Amino acid sequence: MIWRILKSPLVSGPLFAILLAVVCLTYLSPDHQFFVAIGGAILFFLVRRHDERWSRCFLMVLSIVVSGRYLVWRFTSTLDLDGVLQTVLVLALAIGEIYTTFRVGFTYFQLAWPLRRQIHPLPEDEGSWPVIDVYVPTYNEDMAIVRTTVLGCLAMDWPADKLNVYILDDGRRRSFRDFAAQVGAGYINRADSTHAKAGNLNHAIKATTGDLIAIFDCDHVPVRGFLKKTVGWMIADPNLALLQTPHHFYSPDPFRRNMSRGMQVPPESNLFYGLLQDGNDFWNATFFCGSCALLRREAIEAINGFAVETVTEDAHTALRMQRKGWGTAYLREPLAAGLETETLLLQVGQRVRWARGMIQMLRLDNPMLGRGLRLTQRICYMAATTNYFFAMPRIMFLMAPLAYLFLGVTMIAASPYELAVYALPHLFHTTMTMSRLQGRWRYSFWSEIYESMLAPFLVRMTFITLLAPHKGKFNVTDKGGLLHREYFEWRAAYPGVIMAVVLAVGLVSGIWAAIAPYHETLVFRAMAVNSVWVLFSLIIVLGGVAAARETRQRRRNHRVAASIPLTMFTGDTQVTACRTLDVSMGGCQLDLSPTLPLAVGDELRLHATLASGPITLRATLIDRHEGRAHVAWIMPDLAAEKQVVALVFGRDDAWSQWSDFPPDRPLHSLYMLLASICALFRPYPRGQSDAPPPPAPPPPIAEEKLPARHLVIPTVDCYNL
Repeated sequence: MIWRILKSPLVSGPLFAILLAVVCLTYLSPDHQFFVAIGGAILFFLVRRHDERWSRCFLMVLSIVVSGRYLVWRFTSTLDLDGVLQTVLVLALAIGEIYTTFRVGFTYFQLAWPLRRQIHPLPEDEGSWPVIDVYVPTYNEDMAIVRTTVLGCLAMDWPADKLNVYILDDGRRRSFRDFAAQVGAGYINRADSTHAKAGNLNHAIKATTGDLIAIFDCDHVPVRGFLKKTVGWMIADPNLALLQTPHHFYSPDPFRRNMSRGMQVPPESNLFYGLLQDGNDFWNATFFCGSCALLRREAIEAINGFAVETVTEDAHTALRMQRKGWGTAYLREPLAAGLETETLLLQVGQRVRWARGMIQMLRLDNPMLGRGLRLTQRICYMAATTNYFFAMPRIMFLMAPLAYLFLGVTMIAASPYELAVYALPHLFHTTMTMSRLQGRWRYSFWSEIYESMLAPFLVRMTFITLLAPHKGKFNVTDKGGLLHREYFEWRAAYPGVIMAVVLAVGLVSGIWAAIAPYHETLVFRAMAVNSVWVLFSLIIVLGGVAAARETRQRRRNHRVAASIPLTMFTGDTQVTACRTLDVSMGGCQLDLSPTLPLAVGDELRLHATLASGPITLRATLIDRHEGRAHVAWIMPDLAAEKQVVALVFGRDDAWSQWSDFPPDRPLHSLYMLLASICALFRPYPRGQSDAPPPPAPPPPIAEEKLPARHLVIPTVDCYNL
């Protein structure tokens, strides 16, 4: 009976909180704290050997206890408020530490119990399957990008009379309407571009009637089985308003492309789509991410359309649906892939927009206030809306040791021994627990790199948005561009360069002051500790700066690694089995025997068997080196282009290797960071200099615009292509 009472949530929760508070608040001498720190490290390594959920939860609780003891020590023993300047700086750093600790706690909460939702089977009776409207919103993107996505959407495996694909063209371009008519898609535009993407989607809802709505950004191409793998949950649960899938990118982001070891590191987005969204799903708090998702029309209409009050209409729309009692879900399987931003400056601009939208949500529709959400949902949304407040704390952590080196301000009034027994365990458990939880999805120290690059650009925006949340507008992120030469992107890197120079000067002055013979032992220790702090800050800042060395991007068609068995027919009817090494919309690379008699310029026929059926593609051999051959597709008509799209993007397993990275090893991660920093200082290729890129080519001839509110709705047989 007593055990049942203790196990009940009403009793166990408060008891656990009381026990946690007692452990954190218990005072120990530095010597006793030393033994506690050693014991905590030993306990960590003993538990870390296990891979069950209980072990991950235990490590999170252990990390919270250690961090709690550190914070109690910080606020009871280390705050030296002597003078106005020192008081302001010391309190700013301490408040930043509180924010960071809460942020870590939010992350632990989201990662505590990932749902790992599986595909739900569809009913056998196709007559009960819903009608799907597929929206491809576009504004000023290039036709080459949009047409691939539209062809991929049209090729999705779903009954033809229940699938309607629409191009939502806010640019009102005649060529897009003509293309839609050519391939059998619908075309919708409107009188103006009010409320940007959200307004475009709201206008389309009024012009269409499908039961479910699938949304794909115009660069995100779905696999053929997207609908059959996602719609089952929408049928099984009538209260489900949203099913989100990952945003996978087949082109590398600027950090991975520009840093010498970047391709060995998981993409920045993998942490969110690989872990956080899966954790949110357990709490029924999945966020809508604007693309690669299914939504229920009834749920959207129940909240009067997509949210238009913020520039992140996607997450805000999910919040409003959940306030109305609708459910959300997440399927952790990449079923579409798109383009990443080409340059670091574009990525910074995109992240600033995301940050503005999250802060707008916090100000205009605070998740902790209002009705309709459970506490667990509120916590998940607070984790998202407060995430981008990291800018000021991040800058404070990076630059704090300079306060002592340059101004003599004591930021943490403690001896090196006390710092070692309190601060080092806090840093150790946070870093190692995160490494254990994030595994192959995010490597140690790389989050700090991303944040150090973004922080200077977010500070001003954060304060402005908090004071005036209605300011700011939706900006389309340019994609699909080319970079003809290497150059250093000063516009994105100059804050980091300034910080790096200041930190380097501080490091030199700290080392000099530490070794000067006339200083006392206490001063030597203080200088040494702050110099080590500065050195770590300098490494993080230089890591962000290294991403600003833009590498050349001369391919319009990004290669996708793929091993696809093919049968090759040459002009003399010789048949050879081969495999692809990579594929793209322009061609592919083949693994061929070097003894095979082929010459550059030969025309080949390549036969493959896909889930959609057999395809035969024509190609021209353009290069050959040892056992590899490069071929370019011959696409004389739309039918051939559709087959190439099916080969490159339509395969259900096209993106199954998105998480194939080895587990994180913090020391190896640090090594890769240092190697990337060293590569920053290598000479530019001959004939190039550290100069901005050449001017862009003249703009193309202006596209003919259609009259406003032009609408084309496809007929059923348009899809029988």
